[in-house]
Amino acid sequence: MTFNRSSGILLHPTSLPGPYGIGDIGPQAYRFLDWLASTGCKLWQVLPLGPTGFGDSPYQCFSAFAGNPYMISPDALLADGLLTQDDLAEKPAFSASRVDFGLLIPWKLNLLQRAFDRFQSSRGNLRKDPSISLRASFDYFLAEQASWLGDYALFMALKEAHGGGAWNGWPKSLRLRKKTVLTRARRELAESITRHSFYQFLFFRQWNQLRAYAHERGLQIIGDIPIFVAYDSADVWSHPELFYLDDQGNPTVVAGVPPDLFSPTGQRWGNPLYNWEVHKNEGYEWWLARIRASLGSVDILRFDHFRGFAGYWEIPGSNPTAEQGRWVPGPGQHFFRAVDKYLGDGLITPGTGLPIIAEDLGVITPDVIELLEAFHLPGMKVLQFGFSGPENPFLPHNYVPNCVAYTGTHDNDTAMGWFKNGPQQEREFALRYLRVDGHDFAWDLIRAVWGSVAVFSITPMQDVLSLGGEARMNFPSKLGGNWEWRMLDGDANEPLAQKIRELNYIYKR
Repeated sequence: MTFNRSSGILLHPTSLPGPYGIGDIGPQAYRFLDWLASTGCKLWQVLPLGPTGFGDSPYQCFSAFAGNPYMISPDALLADGLLTQDDLAEKPAFSASRVDFGLLIPWKLNLLQRAFDRFQSSRGNLRKDPSISLRASFDYFLAEQASWLGDYALFMALKEAHGGGAWNGWPKSLRLRKKTVLTRARRELAESITRHSFYQFLFFRQWNQLRAYAHERGLQIIGDIPIFVAYDSADVWSHPELFYLDDQGNPTVVAGVPPDLFSPTGQRWGNPLYNWEVHKNEGYEWWLARIRASLGSVDILRFDHFRGFAGYWEIPGSNPTAEQGRWVPGPGQHFFRAVDKYLGDGLITPGTGLPIIAEDLGVITPDVIELLEAFHLPGMKVLQFGFSGPENPFLPHNYVPNCVAYTGTHDNDTAMGWFKNGPQQEREFALRYLRVDGHDFAWDLIRAVWGSVAVFSITPMQDVLSLGGEARMNFPSKLGGNWEWRMLDGDANEPLAQKIRELNYIYKR
């Protein structure tokens, strides 16, 4: 698609303010969109919206198609008559600035269970029941999303029945999806399956309403597709033929990146790798369905770890680190030609290009550049990474218009955190380059990316608020304590909107 010069804010919904322990897609999300529209920005970027599991990472979800039930708004459930104020009476004393997942999850799941029970019990009194329209909508949702929802809901019901453990710990007949055993499981776990399906209905009902409101305010949403999926997911369990697994369902090879200056043993992510030959023979059916589903929820897709489509680091599944591995060619142009043709068949205007941003950070080889150029995909420029010297491609004077410029991302420190703790030589060069004294460093970076030729300029909300490292969203090599940051009620105020509005006017965004 044709991107127009504009700007936006990166803020995951879980980081929104609100009284329920986690940012959700209820009233505070609408207030944020009102504020964002008032700044003159046109873009809201979010992280993956899927159901999170161990580690609470949106990049390790139980499904590439499902939504995160923890984002469902209790206020919207009250409005639907699915909850009462009494249901909220025992709300824990949540922190306003952090998500305490250990405290949140049992409370939120109990709340959702109550909403489901009320929905189910309404069957006997439909005339007076405010959920009568919900029931018809739910039935339609079940039919419309049947291609993935049935397997996902069964997967989640089975996880519950087995104490929440990963599917490779289930009995062999379930791991290998024996038909008779699955039929019996669907019968015995019918209520649990319906409940998980209902949670998905609630999420997408609320999200689609929020997205429609964003469009009314002139905003587009940039979503995120992680290239790999979690091993403990409905996707791998229900489509084992699409991945390199052994006859017991265990990964024979996994994803990661090789050793570098920052990580002497590399990074072993552990995600199962795709059997791209099988995907190709099936016409990339699963991937195209995934992209279609994603574009049903957002307007533009950021493809995380884009270089993996050109080539990826393959690690033997039994290896504890990423040191031993090999580079393997990805699906390359053949895959993106299929995507281009698929999206051109009614999903986008032919000839306008793919609605994709490529996360092309890290070591980029000629095959990656060739893939980007072949499909005119904008890559990412993160200014915080640019201060090693004048030749650094992340400095604005080296940008091309077809790129997306960021002050930083969810994976690195905030601008103020970096300026306090980053390499001294780079900090000194940053002051020289920007011609500033550093007293307002986050906004110095914002001004630089807004003034660049990049078609999109985007900054995390933490940088808009000039917050330090305590507000960092994720430490890629750290276990625990990630994905917890939340903005406070009142942070998104009119004086702040005026500052952004001024930059959008000055730099014609």
